[in-house]
Amino acid sequence: MSSTSPLEVLVVEDGDEYLTNLTTFVAAGIRYRQARSGAEASRQIAQARPDLVYLDMRFDRTPESALLGSMVELSARFNGDVGRARRFQQDNQGLFILRALRESGFSGPVILSYDFGPEERRFRGLKARDPALSYCPDYADARTIRAAIMQAVGRSEE
Repeated sequence: MSSTSPLEVLVVEDGDEYLTNLTTFVAAGIRYRQARSGAEASRQIAQARPDLVYLDMRFDRTPESALLGSMVELSARFNGDVGRARRFQQDNQGLFILRALRESGFSGPVILSYDFGPEERRFRGLKARDPALSYCPDYADARTIRAAIMQAVGRSEE
């Protein structure tokens, strides 16, 4: 891939906020497409691999049937509390999707849109298992997001 070819970024989110912001404010030299669930992201990646996946962490607007992760296992983890298990599943859906993408063979860079600042230890553990993983706080401005994307794909700004 030449440094002048546009980057292909798959945005995985349950709404339209990231796609709208990225296409509006972080667009130069980047083409975006969107998936609204882990299954849809896996299908899209099987058809055409993106250069990078920009992945939301929290999926609270996704139908329960489209969420990844076993409710049986999660409920057991939370001592049978299905409500807590469901909240955990929604709040961490990005990690379930990440696992599914890696298991399907996608090894490219992934940026989680989540503020790991207060949870640096947690992120270091994730990064140790997945060196192609990075994060960008969901409140980041366009310049910060663009820098994170370019760093993740190994491109410098001209």
